[in-house]
Formats: sequence, C-alpha cells, structure tokens
Amino acid sequence: MSDSYKAIFENNRKWVESKLRQDPHYFDTLARIQSPEFLYIGCSDSRVTAEELMGVQPGEVFVHRNVGNIVNPIDMNSSSVIRYAVRYLKVKHIIVCGHYNCGGVAAAMEQQDHGALNAWLRNIRDVYRLHRDELDAIEDQQARYDRLVELNVQEQCVNIIKMAMIQKLYVKQGYPIVYGWVFDIRTGLLKDLEIDFKAILSDIMKIYNVSGSKDLSFDKAEEDKLDEE
Repeated sequence: MSDSYKAIFENNRKWVESKLRQDPHYFDTLARIQSPEFLYIGCSDSRVTAEELMGVQPGEVFVHRNVGNIVNPIDMNSSSVIRYAVRYLKVKHIIVCGHYNCGGVAAAMEQQDHGALNAWLRNIRDVYRLHRDELDAIEDQQARYDRLVELNVQEQCVNIIKMAMIQKLYVKQGYPIVYGWVFDIRTGLLKDLEIDFKAILSDIMKIYNVSGSKDLSFDKAEEDKLDEE
C-alpha cells in the first residue's frame, strides 16, 4: 500500500478532529439532511473542485461531474442527478461550470481517434460544429480553445433548459434558474458568462418548448424574486 494512499486516511482523521474541535455536533448535524440551493455540474478534472472554488461547506451544493461538464439528454447519469436535485432537493439554481485548459475540450479539438472516448467527445465536437464560423474566425489557437470552453458551457445550459421537467417546474414556480460559469484555472477566479438565454431561446423554443406555456424565458430577472422568498 503506497504512502500517498495511506496519507488519505490520515488526512481524513485530521479533518474529522478539526471539525469536531470547531463543533462537537458537526457530523450529527451533517448526517440529518441535505438542503442545497445549488446544483453544480462541472468537469471531472482533478484540479477543479466545486466546494473549494465556490467557498461553500458540505451540504450547500449538490455536485455532478464528468469529462467536459456535458449534459447529454440520453445520459441517465446526468439526467438522474438533475431530476433528483430539482424534484427532491428543490434546488433553485443550476450551474454548469467549465474551465479553461480543459483536457476534454482540447481532445475534442484534435483530429485524432480517442477510442472509447469518441462518442463522449462528440458532444463537444457538435458544439464546435454549431459555432464553427465564430470559432474558425479566431486566429489565436488558445483564444479559440477558451471560446470553445465557453460555448460548450452555453450549449450544456441550453440542454438543461430543453428538458421538459425543467420547463414545467420553471413555469410553475419560477425556478430553477440556469447559469453558465467558467473557472479560470490560470487565475483561480470564477467567471459568470452572463448568457442571454432569453435571446437564445427566442430562436429555438418553437422547437423545444414542451411545457405547454408560451412564457418560457428563463430570464435571470427571476433571481431577484428568489432572493425575496
């Protein structure tokens, strides 16, 4: 058994001791219930940890991670996480967070065979296809890479909004609100992409609106109403 493996359990014991010094009932409280306001969908990259970069405590954010922060409608994993979060945990905010220097996005930009990963990376390649004119017009390769990271986040947000469950809940209660973020791994800062969902959805809701309502803007102005609750 390697020293690095053993160190994990030693670190865990130290963490427990630290928490109990601060609050003897910490784990009793933690074990009772979780009531997060946020669902965070991010990349599996080992350098990007949701709770740490958001500065939140256990129980405050429900987390799903995969390669490239993908929300694929036929992926039962991400669909189940979203359903559980909005139906049972009643989260009010859904965040899709990508990050610059993403290995999954970089692999999708390569004209190479990645074996079993090809089907997964196709989700990101499809984003490139949708935005090819914009991306190909960017001469600097790093800038093009960064922009694809951002556009991938945008398209995954739209994939969430396409879900009938999300649309119906939004019409009924005014949330969940969807956000697109990028974590700049070079500076440590989070960036809200401030995606104009209202403009994007005006073009596609004729196709994807399955809520039965004509008023489906997913306008972030609803956020103010949530803060008042």
